[in-house]
Amino acid sequence: MLSFRVSDTEAESVAIWADKLGMDKSDLLRTALHRHLVKLASEEDSRIWLEMPLTDDEAALSTIADWGVAEDWSDWSNETR
Repeated sequence: MLSFRVSDTEAESVAIWADKLGMDKSDLLRTALHRHLVKLASEEDSRIWLEMPLTDDEAALSTIADWGVAEDWSDWSNETR
């Protein structure tokens, strides 16, 4: 559980946006916090990626991803035949 104070202006903005989005103020704040934490984590991942790029062995796996589909499955169907 978190509890924190915000300015009256921010509290009013939260109430307005919660009404516009049809959600509870707590849900709006929870979602906003989650999105911000995800953004911060991705920025940290980017920093680590630049400091520690893939080794040649790790990068070798990326060529496998470029192979694509091994067979043509375009006519595949879930229907029993």
